[in-house]
Amino acid sequence: MIRVEMLSTGDEVLHGQIVDSNAAWLAEVLFQNGLPMTSRQTVGDDINELVTVLTERSKVADVLIVNGGLGPTSDDLSAQAAAKAAGVPLVMQEAWLAKMEAFFAGRGRKMADSNRKQAEIPAGAEMLDNPVGTACGFAMQLNRCWIFFTPGVPSEYKVMVEQQILPRLKARFSLPEPPVCLRMTTFGRGESDLASEIEPLPLPEGVVMGYRASMPIIELKLNGPASKLAEMEQFWQQVRDIVGESVIFEGTEILPEQVSRRLKEQNLRLAVSEQFTAGLLQWQLASAAAPLMAGNVLPARSETLSDIVARGSQLARGTGADLALVVGGMEEGILAFALHTPEGSWGQTVKFNVNRHGLKARQDVAAMMALNMLRRWMNGTEVTTGHGWIDVVGTLKA
Repeated sequence: MIRVEMLSTGDEVLHGQIVDSNAAWLAEVLFQNGLPMTSRQTVGDDINELVTVLTERSKVADVLIVNGGLGPTSDDLSAQAAAKAAGVPLVMQEAWLAKMEAFFAGRGRKMADSNRKQAEIPAGAEMLDNPVGTACGFAMQLNRCWIFFTPGVPSEYKVMVEQQILPRLKARFSLPEPPVCLRMTTFGRGESDLASEIEPLPLPEGVVMGYRASMPIIELKLNGPASKLAEMEQFWQQVRDIVGESVIFEGTEILPEQVSRRLKEQNLRLAVSEQFTAGLLQWQLASAAAPLMAGNVLPARSETLSDIVARGSQLARGTGADLALVVGGMEEGILAFALHTPEGSWGQTVKFNVNRHGLKARQDVAAMMALNMLRRWMNGTEVTTGHGWIDVVGTLKA
């Protein structure tokens, strides 16, 4: 098995000032290419700590991908640390320096002297091209490990991984067939509730069942070798039967994208009115390029469930939309929703535990519930239904 590790650098990453989305992206890409990441680590902007970690990991890992620290400022230390760990000097790459100078000149600017360090890499290292930025990457051998150094800017980093690093790994190593990952996202049932029914099922040998709770959904994942796909699919059908109507999508197509696709397939146009979700629902739908006819965000006001349902019908008529989704205002933890369709209108009120869930969590759940009402109608299933840990306290069909 090839041991692939990642090292993220930077005080801002170490201290949680930014989220390390690069690590999550790399883990997924490596997994899809049959190189699941073995471990990952984060180090701050400290030259001695960087040298120590590079030296330690180079004696354990086959491949180490280092992210960050290739910029022009004094806290960008990756190239310097790599040279120190290898006991070699930094060497100016004149061709890259000329490319950088041309980059700035083409934008009517003079390159700052501090940028020159971005063209320096350890002696003997192989330069990695960066077609979208000024920091060149590089690869070097240290002890038993092949180490790749990449910029921290996500757009530059991803291009370098895809165009420079993955092809080199595939050329050097005989990669195994990528493992299989079956995914299912559920809404309305708790993690322990689902696990209590799934865990007794016998898993195929070498296959792992995983759970990920992320308000307001639970993601189920089944990981295993491609050779076990047939057995995994049989097991997965049993999981589907257990989850039942709580499943909202399989694979990686998120709910707004699924709803947008289904609306387009059925040639349906949607209007949205929001109070409590304050535009979140429209933002999610617009990001998925859903066919929105109209939308508004209204101030909170006291309305009955009948009022909310009537407002949905009025919104559809007034905008010429086929469908209308309404999210009302929240009063004492009570929130109302309405869905208007050519077949009629549905409304439901639910009760949140405001002491347990913060505002953002409640808004995320509310947007998910509204989209789920629409999804269920398009799937021909009951529109208003229970949601596990969220109490439905009233429903209306008009």
